[in-house]
Amino acid sequence: MTRLYLFITILLLSGGVAIAQDTTEVVDIPTQQIYYSDKKQYEIGDVKITGAHFSDENAIRIVSGLKKGNKITIPGDDIKRAMQNLWRQKLFTDIQIVQEKVIGDVVFLEIILQERPRLSRYTYSGIKKLYEEDLNTLLKPFLLRGGIVTDATKVNAITAIKGFFIKKGYLDVEVEAIEKPEEKVKNAILLDFAIDRNERVKVEDIVFTGNEAVGDKKLRKQMKNTKVRRRFLASSKYIKDDYMTDQKSIIDYYNTIGYRDARIMSDTLWRDDEGKLFLGMTLREGDQYYFRNITWKGNSIYEDDQLEDRLGIKKGDIYNQELLDQRLSFSLDGRDVSSLYMDNGYLFFRADPIEIAIDNDSIDLEMRIFEGPQANIDRVTIGGNDRTHEHVIRRELRTKPGAKFSRQELIRSQRQIINLGYFNPETIGMNTPVNPNRGTVDIEYQVEEKSSDQLELSAGYQPSNSFYRGGLIGTLGVTFNNFSLRNLRNGKAWKPLPQGDGQKVSLRAQTNGQYYQSYNFSFTDPWLGGKKPNSFTLAGFYTKNSSFIINQNLAIAQMSLGLGSRLNWPDDNFITNSTINLQTITLNDFTGIFFLPNGTVISNGKFNNFFFQQTLARSTVAEPIFPKDGSSFSLSVQLTPPYSLLNNKNYADLSPQDYYRFIEYHKWKFTAEWYHTVVGKMVLRASAKMGMLGYYNKKVGESPFERFEFAAEPLATQYTITGRDQIYFRGYENSDFPAQFNPNINRVTGAAIYNKYSLELRYPVSLNPSSTIYILAFADAGNAWGSFRDYNPFNLRRATGLGLRVFLPMFGTLGFDYGFGFDKPEVLNHPDGYKWSDLAKFQVILGFEPE
Repeated sequence: MTRLYLFITILLLSGGVAIAQDTTEVVDIPTQQIYYSDKKQYEIGDVKITGAHFSDENAIRIVSGLKKGNKITIPGDDIKRAMQNLWRQKLFTDIQIVQEKVIGDVVFLEIILQERPRLSRYTYSGIKKLYEEDLNTLLKPFLLRGGIVTDATKVNAITAIKGFFIKKGYLDVEVEAIEKPEEKVKNAILLDFAIDRNERVKVEDIVFTGNEAVGDKKLRKQMKNTKVRRRFLASSKYIKDDYMTDQKSIIDYYNTIGYRDARIMSDTLWRDDEGKLFLGMTLREGDQYYFRNITWKGNSIYEDDQLEDRLGIKKGDIYNQELLDQRLSFSLDGRDVSSLYMDNGYLFFRADPIEIAIDNDSIDLEMRIFEGPQANIDRVTIGGNDRTHEHVIRRELRTKPGAKFSRQELIRSQRQIINLGYFNPETIGMNTPVNPNRGTVDIEYQVEEKSSDQLELSAGYQPSNSFYRGGLIGTLGVTFNNFSLRNLRNGKAWKPLPQGDGQKVSLRAQTNGQYYQSYNFSFTDPWLGGKKPNSFTLAGFYTKNSSFIINQNLAIAQMSLGLGSRLNWPDDNFITNSTINLQTITLNDFTGIFFLPNGTVISNGKFNNFFFQQTLARSTVAEPIFPKDGSSFSLSVQLTPPYSLLNNKNYADLSPQDYYRFIEYHKWKFTAEWYHTVVGKMVLRASAKMGMLGYYNKKVGESPFERFEFAAEPLATQYTITGRDQIYFRGYENSDFPAQFNPNINRVTGAAIYNKYSLELRYPVSLNPSSTIYILAFADAGNAWGSFRDYNPFNLRRATGLGLRVFLPMFGTLGFDYGFGFDKPEVLNHPDGYKWSDLAKFQVILGFEPE
């Protein structure tokens, strides 16, 4: 029997024709007849494999069942089964089993295969490169390099690609998978996905029917993800999952206004002849319900009236399931029933509202309370702090082992950890695994370290003027916010500096050569001695500025020693800080900085400014870089000894040098800030700042030192040496405020009192700790006055504009403001009115956030 006859026999046993999988080619059958009565049994001498470039030959033999030494009958079912076994693998497009030769009762077989082509690589055409990385990730489960490409594989890949673009609003996307031979690799293909996104399909309209209590516009507003295209700056696209979420939001809204039976009966989607997409929903609103009688059952710790007051829901209020859940379980304002219990250790507390009666439109509720036992804190663990020592975190915690559990103290502990500034606020985690049998709870804090040190390396240009030389000013500064002084001698702790104890060290130097030099240093230990939150600060600076003329200069030197502590009354959000400051100001024929009220210049002398400063502050701000909620208040008073009331000198006969040899004044400053999340990520910041410089003795009057400079340039404040408080006010020049500017000498003399109010809407572009970026719109109002008798809090200059802030841990705050000052004197007094360009002022902030 020849190889040809054997092949024909197999074809006949398989159904008369051989059709290769995935091809329409039919193999022609010769016309020789085969007689099935002539069956004969053979022993397999060997099985030769031909055409297996990727598949293992031994594996093919095993799968086929044709093994050397086996007995088979030809013709018979053995060859048929072998063919079927190989086809099941879906690895081949053509399979032939032929007789190679026969020696006696031994037959030698050959399996001839045509393997499916293998995938070499795949590409995309018709789309931008920015999509390719996402598509590669999406197709990774379907397409493996070196794997087999089947029709099912291509269909799955095409479906995934279409789904990807449909989610982006391209409902009409077309995808074709094109196989191309890979020239450099044998039996390999390149798969190219030709993608045509077509136009993005936007939602033309959303049609509601059945809604009477709520208008279409209000319902569309609840749909945060699915918008109609006519909305300005709104993203309009249809994504099924988002659409379903928006439908749920509509029902949730109905539930908040008493329509607890509201349902979406049906929804539909259609396209018009132009391909525009329309969405429709049929609603059944039902009746509006109200709260009627609310009773309490199972409460023994708190009386009914206490729980009712905390719940805050009265008879006749519109039924609101969301509000009910918040007031029972957790409310952001802390006004919920569970906070009463959980702040007192009742961790296992549960309140179940049960509807016991529905009478027309009124609902009676019974609040079934399970108070449970009080839970004590067992273990408190901290993880993730690979740089900060554990005691630095633990000393800030309000949750101590053995104490009663308190949700309020848990939230406060989280805020204290954030305020340290060493950890990523977005990833701080808190777990509270409970042990009901023991009545205890463990608290697990998980933190992620972030860079908190800062490097300041900058250059700025200060124009020259008549009293000091300007030029290029270089700045080099470093701030280590998590320093460890006790490990200074420990060589192993230098990584690259000893860190982890929460101490702060700052060094800074500025110079433009011999004309300007400034050096600053400070050290702060927030927990002096490590036992109580008593801070210690030692700081000093030296600044020298020279004018064009030799031997004309000004020098200021100051040393400060401060002690602070955290108070327990009125609450432990209050801190107090006391500082003793020793400052000397030396003038050597240096004009243009300090002036008497009559305009007389003080250009020579040595002046001593010894003052005590007391600050009382309260803060509930949790995130110092981009606060979202909370408030902060600060009141400080700066006092010198009342020399004129103690020395019996006749100040009318003294020269300015003797008059102010020992500077006397009292100075008051107040700052208040509020932060509130308005919607989504948008935050409203409101602030008020006030300052006043007073005197003890009317004969001495107000000091020419320590005055306020309103609307100071933010860049100039970095190297200002006048000893004034710099107040940043957007949209104006400091010369726009007559109370602090003397036009006769063309100099800023400073103000004795100021007010500043500000509103900002902030929106974060990035909250990444390595680069926090947000944009803002602001409205400012403020003014400065020369004395308290001229003070008018309603006479304010107004400004508005836009800004940008970028916080980089190594450099601090960088920012830009573009403001319009509406009340500039030269604009108000101009006979022809003003142009917008007359109002505008662009300002740059570098390395710090100005006041």
